[in-house]
Amino acid sequence: MGFNFIPLLLFLPLLSITILSGFEQTLASDNTLIVNTNYRNSTEDGGMSSLRGKKQRSGCNLFQGRWVFDASYPFYDSSSCPFIDGEFDCLKFGRPDKQFLKYSWQPESCTIPRFDGAAFLRRWRGKRVMFVGDSLSLNMWESLGCMIHASVPKAKTTLVKRTPLSTITFQEYGVTLYLYRTPYIVDISKEKVGRVLNLGAIEGGANAWKNMDVLVFNSWHWWTHKGQSQGWDFIRDGSSLVRDMNRLDAFYKGLTTWGRWVDQNVDTTKTKVFFQGISPTHYEGREWNEPRKSCNGQMQPLDGSNYPSGQPPSAGVVSKVLSSMKKRVFLLDITTLSQLRKDAHPSTYGGDGGNDCSHWCLPGLPDTWNQLLYAALSM
Repeated sequence: MGFNFIPLLLFLPLLSITILSGFEQTLASDNTLIVNTNYRNSTEDGGMSSLRGKKQRSGCNLFQGRWVFDASYPFYDSSSCPFIDGEFDCLKFGRPDKQFLKYSWQPESCTIPRFDGAAFLRRWRGKRVMFVGDSLSLNMWESLGCMIHASVPKAKTTLVKRTPLSTITFQEYGVTLYLYRTPYIVDISKEKVGRVLNLGAIEGGANAWKNMDVLVFNSWHWWTHKGQSQGWDFIRDGSSLVRDMNRLDAFYKGLTTWGRWVDQNVDTTKTKVFFQGISPTHYEGREWNEPRKSCNGQMQPLDGSNYPSGQPPSAGVVSKVLSSMKKRVFLLDITTLSQLRKDAHPSTYGGDGGNDCSHWCLPGLPDTWNQLLYAALSM
């Protein structure tokens, strides 16, 4: 039986991040983070430890808003950042329009702090930040490296790219940004029958994730792949070995294994844990009422705050798993705001000759994801 999708609103308490102007920051009883807009007076633990108070009606959801033109963007020049892969460097590969660089995310009734890379390095001196997931994690990891580098361009850095673990280190500050590539988070093992995706095992990289100061997990992109791009030959589901199954069911079971691992292995009083929301694709223009189009040739975001086709069912899976966990994991709910950015993909300017409507140009949308992460960690 396939996964029965239930609307996000039914999964309460939801794990979301909100800003509340004029109140002390507090983690409300429904696990909604309510934070003070007085950033300079925020607590040393990133504003996530207090456990008093209740959710305030005047709270502002960071992830509900619209895109506005902002001449002060982007945060950096791609030609001056040493960390960008060609697949994300749209300007290098000839993208002629630059308006897509000039949009900032504006929540409905609050503002978010502008990213300050030097402040980030001072605050997180000697700390370790790790992104765990697929190429969307790579997108976000490179973006954060570029954003910080633009603030301290003369700082000594070390870049090491390996599989599965890569690092960017800002040496004088002792801050290291890690990337652990694991598209399904759960294990893929080589067995006699071939590559087996084990929905109940998470031993492959889990030891590398321990003792981090910040963890940002992401998965979904590869769960939909079939044919030659599929990363496995069989799925192990408990005692069963099957050739295939409903992909939402598989994602739910795999993510439940991840949630159990976090509950058992991560001390969330020492490690801030985020799940990066589902990053959308824009191959099907019918989703925004342009059925003959894709991301190719798109030059501006959609107006308004809502995506015509709504959130994908995979977002409901994430919400269900997070709401069932014992440990506090915060949802960086970038899905809807990213759905509105049909203009922000590499499309034909990713250097490989294809039409990439899955990843994102740098500079670009992942910079906003990191600005929201920075807001959550700074306030």
